[in-house]
Amino acid sequence: MKVILNTDSNIQGDQALARHVDDVVENALGRFSAQVTRVEVHLSDANAGKAGTADKRCLMEARVEGRQPMVADNDADTVEAAIGGAARKLQRVLDSSLGRLSG
Repeated sequence: MKVILNTDSNIQGDQALARHVDDVVENALGRFSAQVTRVEVHLSDANAGKAGTADKRCLMEARVEGRQPMVADNDADTVEAAIGGAARKLQRVLDSSLGRLSG
């Protein structure tokens, strides 16, 4: 499962952030690695670096072979919280959808 990180111009997409995203995605979605070929993570800051509540957004898109992409997003006060929330939501989407296939 390949993880691709995309950021807007207001979020610095450095190595530390890429490692954090990889870890969160692997922990939340690792058990789906046989079905999920790629996860695209899109991070944005709605307030362009100014302080604000729930202004960090993470959208995660899982590419499952032979199916339409599955998407989840989350808004939070910090980038890390947005990433974690989106990963948990995407995990539930995959559980629901892929669970039906195997059940």
